[in-house]
Amino acid sequence: MSVVISDEILQASQLTPSEFCQEIALFLFQTGRLTIGYASQLADMQPNTFRQILKQRKIPLYSYEVEDFELDLKNLRELGRL
Repeated sequence: MSVVISDEILQASQLTPSEFCQEIALFLFQTGRLTIGYASQLADMQPNTFRQILKQRKIPLYSYEVEDFELDLKNLRELGRL
């Protein structure tokens, strides 16, 4: 499937087509909609390069929610490690 972005939208964004795709990829990764593999593919760059951009933008590679932490605590208690 192809997506067409009008020249008007590109001009309004003040981004090149590749920058536009990169921004979309970063957003979709940050919101958990795409894996790093798919996001780097959408941005048309190697995963390591994409990781470097994430680091520059202070976008975490992994999302660790409070629920995850609570589950980890529960599991550690059940294992007798806490």
